[in-house]
Amino acid sequence: MFKNLTKTERAWVLYDVGNSAFTMLACSLIPIFFKELAIGNGPGQIDGDTATAYYSIAISVVTVVVALIGPVFGALADHKDRKKVFFTTSVALGVIGCIINGFATNWVLFIVIFVLTKITYSASLTFYDSMLNDVTTEERMDEVSSYGYAWGYIGSCIPFLVAMVAYILSGGLSESLMWFPPIVGRIIGYGLTGVWWLLVTIPLIKEYKQLNYVEHEKGEIGKVFEKIFNTLKKIFTNNKKVLFFLIAFFLYIDGVGTIIDNCINIGTDLGLPTVGQVVFLLATQVVAFGGSLVFAKLSKKYNTVTLLLICIVGYFCVCLYALTLKSLLDFGILAFGVGCFQGSIQSLSRSYFSKIIPAENSGEYFGIYDIFSKGASFLGSAVIAWVKLAGGTINIAVALLSIFFALGFVFLKVADKQPLIK
Repeated sequence: MFKNLTKTERAWVLYDVGNSAFTMLACSLIPIFFKELAIGNGPGQIDGDTATAYYSIAISVVTVVVALIGPVFGALADHKDRKKVFFTTSVALGVIGCIINGFATNWVLFIVIFVLTKITYSASLTFYDSMLNDVTTEERMDEVSSYGYAWGYIGSCIPFLVAMVAYILSGGLSESLMWFPPIVGRIIGYGLTGVWWLLVTIPLIKEYKQLNYVEHEKGEIGKVFEKIFNTLKKIFTNNKKVLFFLIAFFLYIDGVGTIIDNCINIGTDLGLPTVGQVVFLLATQVVAFGGSLVFAKLSKKYNTVTLLLICIVGYFCVCLYALTLKSLLDFGILAFGVGCFQGSIQSLSRSYFSKIIPAENSGEYFGIYDIFSKGASFLGSAVIAWVKLAGGTINIAVALLSIFFALGFVFLKVADKQPLIK
């Protein structure tokens, strides 16, 4: 599959392989680690529902912070030779935070380090997504973007399997299997993930060249807020295609991000066995790999909007299916449905947005893109926290996300009818 890619495209795809290892850890073992530290009757410990709510609130904090800083750093990164510097710095900070997180023994310290790490990880994705205009042509964007997600899903399984074995051997399933203390299992899982993330990123750091940029200006930091304001004004008054797409994206990506961030919480709240959940999550990675490749091929024949609408309908059905969740098999079916569309809806959104924005301002625009992306995830996590704190079930919380997909479908149709203005 890599044979169809240029050296630069391949290096860009590999970063998805690297950062997806942290994504996999964050949506599977990290919530488990957190609850193991937080839940109990000891001083400072909390109950299960409160832990779920606090974790969702932590995710919300991350999304708000990234949404606020994204446009500023994105606009600064658009200047000549800056994007690689910002990208490399965010990756380095994320890797360091990831490794340090494994050593935390207090749940408050654990969640604080996790929040800081996820902020830098998310910031790196803003710069990474904006690189798409530099690493490939407009005709190949859908395909290359889909390959990134596809190989990211498969690549993330390698360090995750080692982290899972370390978790099991540290007594994660039974104390009779405890070969070493739980903190050692966390150190191994986090440490390997951080090293993998760094090593797989090196090719992109070496190969990437910023082809589209704006020239340096005197007092550019002071002018960046004015520039962002003018861009937002342009989007809201003149560029209806970008505006309606961002609204649609804000709505439908809500469910996607919320389900990814809370997948283990869904199974845990239903009382499902941890091993079964993780096995299905690994299977989901394989399904997502295949789904992304299928949509990569379909992107050569069908336009991006049509494929996105199919993904939105698929997710809408998945959310409604959550109302029936009772058993591990039900959870597996839900995971399969998510896997079919998970990578494609994200990769096609990324490539479509790249096509409708000015290439030289891609960092700034993807910073704005992240406001809508992270803002949506904030609402989704807040919905789950609100339903849980109000005494509702996780089934109802997930089903409510279908509303966002329905509205996203409508606004995407509207965006597709608007003229292209760059």
